[in-house]
Amino acid sequence: MIFKSSTTEVPEVAAVPRHVAIIMDGNGRWATKRFLPRVAGHVKGVEAVRDIVEACALRGVEYLTLFAFSSENWRRPEEEVSLLMRLFVTALEREVSKMHANNIRLKVVGDLSRFDAKLQEMIANAERRTANNTRLTVTVCANYGGRWDIMQATSKMVKANPGVTDFTEAQLAEHLAMAYAPEPDLFIRTGGEERISNFLLWQLAYSEFYFTETYWPDFSPEALDTAIASYQHRERRFGRTGAQLAEKKT
Repeated sequence: MIFKSSTTEVPEVAAVPRHVAIIMDGNGRWATKRFLPRVAGHVKGVEAVRDIVEACALRGVEYLTLFAFSSENWRRPEEEVSLLMRLFVTALEREVSKMHANNIRLKVVGDLSRFDAKLQEMIANAERRTANNTRLTVTVCANYGGRWDIMQATSKMVKANPGVTDFTEAQLAEHLAMAYAPEPDLFIRTGGEERISNFLLWQLAYSEFYFTETYWPDFSPEALDTAIASYQHRERRFGRTGAQLAEKKT
């Protein structure tokens, strides 16, 4: 693990969040509102991803994490799940070359074993191709759940330390799916819901939360700027008092 936990030491705070994590909610409702099939919302949502990736790169965000498909989303209608898988394949086919050309790294985290062999191979190839890119790391969480992440990290930690019964946060954190990234500074959820839905349960401990009624297909770079502006007005104390922060500034 490269980055430290916000519960063990105070991280640096910058005007632009280093890491933005987003639950992209509201695709289906966006389509329904327009009397369109839900598929239309998901297709439009992919376009919004492209715009927000570009916006984050231009604004100096270093890490962007997108919750694309949760471990609970398998409960959706089979037809919709199948469509989402096809969209994933299409997005990989169309976007990876553009990301690579723009020095953007792609990571996909989650329990990928449930995906078909073709999709798993495409993911692995995309990750290898973009591995050395440094401008922005885009992580897509697919068949991901925060509880799954903690459980798989715990299992790896125990296997790596046979006979040990007393562990530290750092020992577990190095096995989390996103141990390569700092904890999110800003968490955004579109679509009007105000919950984290089993997303990055460990990593969001000290993130700033921003909820918006805007459906994901309508979440524009300008909407991202509004979220970042809200973040910039937060007092990030990490357990300290406001008086301590004021004293530090003087």
